[in-house]
Amino acid sequence: MTDSTQPSRPTSGRKTIGEAMKSSLKSRYAAEKRFQAYGIIAISLGLIFLGLLFYSIISRGYTAFEQTIIDLPVDLPRAEFSVDDRVTDEAISKANYSKIVREAIVKTVGADLSDRGEVRKVLELVSREASNQIRNFVAENPDSIGSTQIIPVLARGDVDSLMKGQIRRDVDESRRQLDDQQLVWIDQLIEEGRLEKRFNTFIFTEGPSSRAESSGIAVAVMGSAFMMGVVLLLALPIGVAASIYLEEFAPKNRWTDLIEVNINNLAAVPSIVYGILGLAVFINYAGLPRSSAIVGGLVLTLMTLPTIIIATRAALRAVPPSIREAALGVGASRNQAVFHHVLPLAAPGVMTGTIIGLAQALGETAPLLMIGMVAFVNDFPTSPWSPATAVPVQIFLWANSAERAFVERTSAAIIILLVFLICMNALAVFLRRRFEQRW
Repeated sequence: MTDSTQPSRPTSGRKTIGEAMKSSLKSRYAAEKRFQAYGIIAISLGLIFLGLLFYSIISRGYTAFEQTIIDLPVDLPRAEFSVDDRVTDEAISKANYSKIVREAIVKTVGADLSDRGEVRKVLELVSREASNQIRNFVAENPDSIGSTQIIPVLARGDVDSLMKGQIRRDVDESRRQLDDQQLVWIDQLIEEGRLEKRFNTFIFTEGPSSRAESSGIAVAVMGSAFMMGVVLLLALPIGVAASIYLEEFAPKNRWTDLIEVNINNLAAVPSIVYGILGLAVFINYAGLPRSSAIVGGLVLTLMTLPTIIIATRAALRAVPPSIREAALGVGASRNQAVFHHVLPLAAPGVMTGTIIGLAQALGETAPLLMIGMVAFVNDFPTSPWSPATAVPVQIFLWANSAERAFVERTSAAIIILLVFLICMNALAVFLRRRFEQRW
């Protein structure tokens, strides 16, 4: 009887199937963990750079929301504001306010009014806007004429920088914007409680100025508001109408494919190209006023349309086909199915795309520079056809100024613009989640 038992094969140096599977799973799990680690590192780096960006902007700009004010005792002699011993509005408007400011600040610090050099140094403590501030005070309070009033006026930009620690006292006098005598006067005003930092309302209520201490972004905000109104009135209906036609009614052929490709390409065109187009078409050809909100709004409308069209088409495409089929099945026409059923369900996506497009347009600078909105405009626009500027352009202009006080105003304007953009994006997210339908 023969032994049929076969000798077992040697297993030394070879892995069993179970061991190979375990090794493969271990390798795949390790690769997955490495990929997750790479993702975490990438997100962390992004958050770090974002934090550094915000820190850089906020650390430079938060001081602009405070402004140094001098509580100046001002003598308002009746003879200065009257004609034939009668106070008139004309006399108030034509009074010599520069003289009133000069005498008030010289008397307050105890300087010698007959010494022109000393008077000049004293006047360098007060902003040139002080004359307008006193004029406005007298116009609003004519009963104060003939008395001495404590009127808060702006300090000069260098004094403001000193109070905020941006100008060092321990620097040699020859390298310092304020000399030792001026520092003595500043300390005297501080001890008397006449010089202090207060909340800066000028940055929210005034327009641009050659004097940093009296500059604001109110005119730029008004110009941006007019432009966003033009963009909203034009881009939303045109973009939604084009999206509905391309998605719901247009035949699928080479022409519609070409249109879709061009819309996607237009969304990636550099913004300055739209500025060149607006300069050629709206200003040179159509003859619209240069540096006006209407031209800026038209240019930004062209730039925003691709974003709105792409977002709206995606929202329409996300509505299930069963909605259309159900509407058509109960006798609705194609128009009724789209406008009564599909479009309302796609509205959250349409609103989201519109708000994101507006936020993108709000932060654009290059196309506005091409159409002349870089001009110095300090009057509030009264209509879209009035000369105007925009917040990004105002930031660009302030960034080119060499004075230290404009640096903090540049960062402060960026902070305000970022707040607007964050609020708009937060509104888009809220609307999306609030009205989004799930199937």
